[in-house]
Amino acid sequence: MASFILRRAEPKDVSDILRLIKELAKFEEMEEKVVLTEKELLEDGFGDHPFYHCLVAEVPKEKSSDEYTVIGFAMYYYTYDPWIGKLLYLEDFFVMQEFRGLGIGSEILRRLSETAVKTRCSSMHFIVAENNTKSIEFYKRRGAADLSSEEGWRLFEIEKQDLLKMTSK
Repeated sequence: MASFILRRAEPKDVSDILRLIKELAKFEEMEEKVVLTEKELLEDGFGDHPFYHCLVAEVPKEKSSDEYTVIGFAMYYYTYDPWIGKLLYLEDFFVMQEFRGLGIGSEILRRLSETAVKTRCSSMHFIVAENNTKSIEFYKRRGAADLSSEEGWRLFEIEKQDLLKMTSK
């Protein structure tokens, strides 16, 4: 097992969080979709009313092959389902390739599960790209149910330009 610590993100971690978000987007072949800035991450996650929470996984400098010590993150927030109550929504979860298979991802998921239980959430929800079979299997081994195939839910998005159109009517 790799020597690492898992801790709540701090404002000083914003550049590492954005770097990892971009690495995840590259892995998903969606790099061009990342438009978020460090300033927005800082304001949105560390103000008086944060929109998200974040855990970071960190290794000692000597354990990393490059200059980074923050090697993983999990970004989450709370939401509410009128059928079942409070939910922990896992928005993004990523561990750098060279640190996978060392138990870091399992520990992140364990810590998120503890958080969900302590805050009386009824469940944890998240989305996984269909082609990310390794992650799908990772979650299924831990009891996750694929609601898209079991219940037939579809994910929709209304982009900002369309939101603006609706507000002007």
